[in-house]
Amino acid sequence: MRPLHPMRRRRLLAVLAAALAAPAWAQQTPPPSAVVIDFDLLDDHPNPEGQPALQRRLRQARESLEQQLQAQGLYRIVPLQGARALLDKLQAEQEYMHRCEDCARQVGRQLDTDYAITGWVQKVSELILNLNIEVHDVRRGRVVLSKSVDMRGNNDESWERAVRFMVRDMAQKRQTNPKYGM
Repeated sequence: MRPLHPMRRRRLLAVLAAALAAPAWAQQTPPPSAVVIDFDLLDDHPNPEGQPALQRRLRQARESLEQQLQAQGLYRIVPLQGARALLDKLQAEQEYMHRCEDCARQVGRQLDTDYAITGWVQKVSELILNLNIEVHDVRRGRVVLSKSVDMRGNNDESWERAVRFMVRDMAQKRQTNPKYGM
């Protein structure tokens, strides 16, 4: 192997230094704030016996999404409790929160967050479900990210796996595009 030309060596060192410095710089920038709103369930074939488990999974999926988004440094999660009264009022007025873009922004404004995240699970059957989220820019009044992940099986493990996959994919895309989901 022959030695690199001094000019190429300098370019290579500059590229390596920039690549190593970028993650350190990105870690110094605090993530934007976000609130995750209660998830909706669209159930094409409701089964009254399965409703308690579905409601529990919806809560767990939202909580898991909050924890993982925070742990990955994608968003600084603001607890929903500070807007619970507003959210309860809006939920009483809407069939589905994810279909009311202004509702997400109202909750985000009340909590002074940069983003409000709505989520819903569509249950086509006991075998086929999908997890969906939309990230709403509270100040600019628009959706900046829509994401969907298919699930196979209606059990705790498949729901958790869907959340993990979604957040891992978001984190990977944010690494290559720092404005992804913002």
